[in-house]
Order: sequence, then structure tokens, then C-alpha cells
Amino acid sequence: MADALALADEESPELIVDMATLTGAARVALGPELPALYSTDDAPARDLMAAGLRADDPLWQMPLWSPYDGMMSSKIADVNNAGSGGFAGSITAALFMRRFVSKAKARVHLDIMARAPEARPGRPQGGTDHGIRAVYDVLKQRYPAK
Repeated sequence: MADALALADEESPELIVDMATLTGAARVALGPELPALYSTDDAPARDLMAAGLRADDPLWQMPLWSPYDGMMSSKIADVNNAGSGGFAGSITAALFMRRFVSKAKARVHLDIMARAPEARPGRPQGGTDHGIRAVYDVLKQRYPAK
């Protein structure tokens, strides 16, 4: 994923959106129906959270808490790809991936589970989408077809 982010960043895009399950920590904190959202810019985060509510695809913004960068220090490498001590796993994973994007105006990461432990109306149990409806709605509004 770091390679994909670095490659996308080479073009200095207005927005990079990535979705992945980097750790299980976000699901522990927020449960199976509320994916964590990390953003370097509050405007797309607000847009995504509003779109998620409209589409019954809720998201919850988590902090990119820079003081936690120190949890990834290493005695033998430039940086460790996982935080030490087992704390703030989702945040430190998002902070680690942030290191690979410097030219994009904004980056949003959705830490998704993509699995429903039980069925809900319109969404079966098992593998499912998380955040797709919200992202699609925001992209459609920001970049309308010409």
C-alpha cells in the first residue's frame, strides 16, 4: 500500500482516497458498522461523513495524532511500520501510511473491516462494502461528469 500511495502522490493530486484494513484496532474501537476515517484535510472528511449519513454508510473521523509518531521509532531502521506497546494501532497505521504522501492536497484513509457479522436491511451477513457509497457520493459531487 505504501508503494501505491507514493506512486499516486507523484502526480500531486487534489485528493487521494485509500481504503484498507491495516489493523483490527479500528474495529475494536468502533465496532463492525462504523469504519474509521483519517484525513489530512477536514473538508473532505466532513463531506464524507455527511455523505455516509445520507447513504446509510456512516464513517467516524479519527485523529491523525502526530505525537503518536514516536511510537514507531526503531533502533535499527528509519521507522517501524507498527506502533510499540499495542496502543493506538489504527492511528499509528494511518500515521505510518501518511509518510508516503507529501504532494497531494489531501488524503483520506478509510480503515475498513468489509465484513458484516450479521445481516442488516439491504446488507447481507459476510463480506460487504464499507465506505463505498460515501466515497462515490463525494467523488460524484466534487468531480461531476462532463
